[in-house]
Amino acid sequence: MSAPQQDARRPRAAVVYNPIKIHEDAVRQAVLIAEREHGWAETLWLETSVDDPGQGPARHAVEQGVDVVLAAGGDGTVRAVAEGLRGSGTPLTLLPAGTGNLLARNLDLTLNDIAGAVRTAFTGSDRAIDVGVADIVDAEGAATSHVFVVMLGVGLDAKMIAATNPELKKKVGWLAYVEAVARIFKDVNAVRVTYSLDGASSRSTTVSTLLIGNCGILPGNVPILPDAKVDDGLIDIVAMRPKNLYGWIRIGTTVIWENGVLRKSRFGRRLIAADKRVRPLRYFQGRRADLRFRGPEEFEIDGEEMGMITRLGVRVDPAALIVRVPQTADVHSVKPDTEAEAEARRLEAEEAGRVAASDAPVAAES
Repeated sequence: MSAPQQDARRPRAAVVYNPIKIHEDAVRQAVLIAEREHGWAETLWLETSVDDPGQGPARHAVEQGVDVVLAAGGDGTVRAVAEGLRGSGTPLTLLPAGTGNLLARNLDLTLNDIAGAVRTAFTGSDRAIDVGVADIVDAEGAATSHVFVVMLGVGLDAKMIAATNPELKKKVGWLAYVEAVARIFKDVNAVRVTYSLDGASSRSTTVSTLLIGNCGILPGNVPILPDAKVDDGLIDIVAMRPKNLYGWIRIGTTVIWENGVLRKSRFGRRLIAADKRVRPLRYFQGRRADLRFRGPEEFEIDGEEMGMITRLGVRVDPAALIVRVPQTADVHSVKPDTEAEAEARRLEAEEAGRVAASDAPVAAES
């Protein structure tokens, strides 16, 4: 069905909103002011539900021929709307109202600014970013596909999401995740996984946590995937496999000091790459990863608990989503020095050769 003519083809916005997450009156007022100021047609308002957290409303907005879709809600709403807009060419504007606001943080957008977010929808610049696609097989053998815009996790990360107290999360935000980790830490078993990256030979390893991301910044501006960029056509992977408490301390040092400070300079990246110790935290990049787990493992996607899975295929869909951001916004979470990065890659390749023996090759199936 063709889109209806709207006020002699005046531009029109749509708002897909989670009524539980937003101050609806304030958002409606800000949108009304902006549409009148810029001469746009009356905005289309579409509410999410438990049964449809945003994919359906987003697709309906595209069918109606709107010029931009505002996603007003938490990370779950943003992910669902992004899934509905994927490949449509219709821009997405974020009106973050959740606890993590992960994509907004990775795009360096201002949080808790309703008027500013709405203004971006009407005056911002459009930039293409990648989306990730996760093809999963659950514990019952059912296969489904899901889009993600930030990252997904298996192991301790997913167990943390599942164990987080929702009431505490409302009160203290992302700090509720810290409480959850402290509560479940001793009871988390290692994850045995067989993996292949970009079709290479399969290998097996044991990890505590596995994160696969399109972006690299966690709540608290923690750079867990320091080389991840939203528009590089790659997925970034980090495998955490500490052997003891000291290993976890080294992971904390790597994430906060090395990723957050040293990697931002040429000299710092050389120091990191020259460290010959085998690390409890390993990074990979590629366009596709295929993983098979020894048993069902808990799984999360963009901070949302997704149940138990036995297989996972992750691929990147390059430049599949248009995001409207302020004209001054920077969509890269990290800007590495090109020369230093090349040298770091060479030294990291040497390290990979040293630790490869710890990941056992998997014999080809006959």
